[in-house]
Amino acid sequence: MVKNKSENLPEQEINEAVNQEIVDNEITNGVETEAAGQEQDSKCSETETLRNTVNELNDKYLRLSAEFDNYRKRTLKEKMELIKTGGEGVLLGILPVVDDFERALKHIGESDNVEALRQGVDLIYNKFKEFLVQKGVVEIEAINQEFNTDVHEAVTNIPAPSPDMKGKILDCIEKGYMLNDKVIRFSKVIVCE
Repeated sequence: MVKNKSENLPEQEINEAVNQEIVDNEITNGVETEAAGQEQDSKCSETETLRNTVNELNDKYLRLSAEFDNYRKRTLKEKMELIKTGGEGVLLGILPVVDDFERALKHIGESDNVEALRQGVDLIYNKFKEFLVQKGVVEIEAINQEFNTDVHEAVTNIPAPSPDMKGKILDCIEKGYMLNDKVIRFSKVIVCE
């Protein structure tokens, strides 16, 4: 039978070997513990960094969201204000025409000169048409024009008096108008078929 090597060693040597192994294990465990601690610290610092980044991004998001909400409210308020006062310029331009009409109506009862009244009304009418042109309102040409569904609305069709009038507008019942190249009222017309 082979004897164990440790049985040959004296007891003191055995104790020293055991103590050395314990010390070696403690050193190894200490290094491992220290490495684990450093790794743990590294993970903690990474987690903390990520947490800070998330908090920073969340703060930026909340600020941007609040800023957009304020912008939206401000633009809605501006639109409402614009809608309320948008027609103010047009109405201020119409008031002088209304004043002229009032003066004309006042003098109708006092004057016997029909021609002077007609000239006065013509002046007011021309002034009003000029105002409309300044604001971008243009009359749509209709009579003797080709019928165009984009700007005309046929009220009725009648037989063409001559072959060259076929598909053309014979009469305009109600004038149409455009505002800056957009139809705001279609011309109501009679079309030859």
